[in-house]
Amino acid sequence: MSPDPSLSTFFTFAVKEGLTDLNPITATGKASEGPSRDRVLTEAELARLYAMLADDIFSDILRTLILTAQRRTEIGSLKWNEIDLERGLIILPPTRSKNNRQHSLPISSQVRAILERQPSTNEWVWGRDFTSWSIYKAKLDTKLNGMAPWCLHDLRRTATTMMADHGVLPHVLEAILNHVSGHKSGVAGIYNRARYEGEMRSALQSWADYIDSLRQVKLHN
Repeated sequence: MSPDPSLSTFFTFAVKEGLTDLNPITATGKASEGPSRDRVLTEAELARLYAMLADDIFSDILRTLILTAQRRTEIGSLKWNEIDLERGLIILPPTRSKNNRQHSLPISSQVRAILERQPSTNEWVWGRDFTSWSIYKAKLDTKLNGMAPWCLHDLRRTATTMMADHGVLPHVLEAILNHVSGHKSGVAGIYNRARYEGEMRSALQSWADYIDSLRQVKLHN
């Protein structure tokens, strides 16, 4: 039985948005539900995943995803003209943002180090518009043998959840995620134009330092 075109379209959209890592309809007549969209990695899982990252482009992209809590398409397609190292910002234009709003994201010293070690050979930070997610994740999953199923979007959810657990306030998390809801929606969104850049920078630096502490614990175990 041939795949339902509407299902294939749906999963293509889900892959683009980072909600799943592959299109289960491709080359098969049987759909797969894939991992849960409510998945949050544990501290132990996050430390283990981070410890398995190598010295390659995909690993640096995953490190950046974890440390910034951004969508994979936003980081995978990052260009040098979207980086302002002098001001310590990633600046995504409206055309690269899901809600069509410019997003200015402060970077931690750890993210700065990742960006600064990339060779500037063309317009792309990673040397190309990175789209080979499922291939490289499958290789990583082989190293993570025994870890419960997860998808790349879970990294964004995990970072957000853990930052909230460590006291980052909802309006600061919304600003980091470039969400326009809750504290920034409706009338409040019209009159409250604060970007919370200082609070975002502090939260993301604390989060990156916390990831470093998890890595150190993992290294000593």
